[in-house]
Amino acid sequence: MAQGSGIEWTHATWNPVTGCTKVSPGCKHCYAERFSKRLQHMGMEKYRNGFRISLHPDSLSDPLRWRSPRMIFVNSMSDLFHPDIEAAFVRQVFDVMVQAHWHIFQVLTKRPEVALSLADKLPWPHNVWLGTSVENRDYIHRIRTLQAVPARLRFLSLEPLLGPLGQFPLKGIHWVIVGGESGPGARLMKPQWVESIRDRCEVRGVPFFFKQWGGVNKKKTGREIGGRTWDDQPAIPMPKELLHA
Repeated sequence: MAQGSGIEWTHATWNPVTGCTKVSPGCKHCYAERFSKRLQHMGMEKYRNGFRISLHPDSLSDPLRWRSPRMIFVNSMSDLFHPDIEAAFVRQVFDVMVQAHWHIFQVLTKRPEVALSLADKLPWPHNVWLGTSVENRDYIHRIRTLQAVPARLRFLSLEPLLGPLGQFPLKGIHWVIVGGESGPGARLMKPQWVESIRDRCEVRGVPFFFKQWGGVNKKKTGREIGGRTWDDQPAIPMPKELLHA
């Protein structure tokens, strides 16, 4: 487990699985693929297979050893609901999240249909949040699938945002994160796309978190909209250590 994260909406990452495959336009410049290959070239054993799906049973118990409560992004270097990951291993990951009840686990997938197919075989404790990624209106169907999964908290990661979403559904969605693409070859995100999403969230009372404008130099473009940052969090009870982290 990483003892910290540069991702603005989480505190740490945990990768019991690494590797993935591309499923939609948002995957084109996948940071996890780029980083995995870099770590492979550096000789890191965990990434010896590069970006091919690899299970790491030895990493399963990591959150149990981390006693200070954290928000933990699960599989920042993969997708827990990739079809090549056996259901039995997914269940092991969920069992650890149940045991490590003092953490909040943020599971993000581009394959909510797989999560839905496994939903009745998995526990859904209060500390497991499930989200899906949507990059443009062609993938709004992922939101509708997510709405059917019995997670206690459901969130959207609209990143990299590659087009307008229009009137996307928000019923049963508890948090929305928006961000532009960053790094080599970053594609443009237009302000009106972001503002439309923010305004829709405000009308519906859904917390809105703006991660970044992105670009080749994301630090230069920053993360302000109209002179302010948007760091709203879901309005649910959390350990005091998380609220003040």
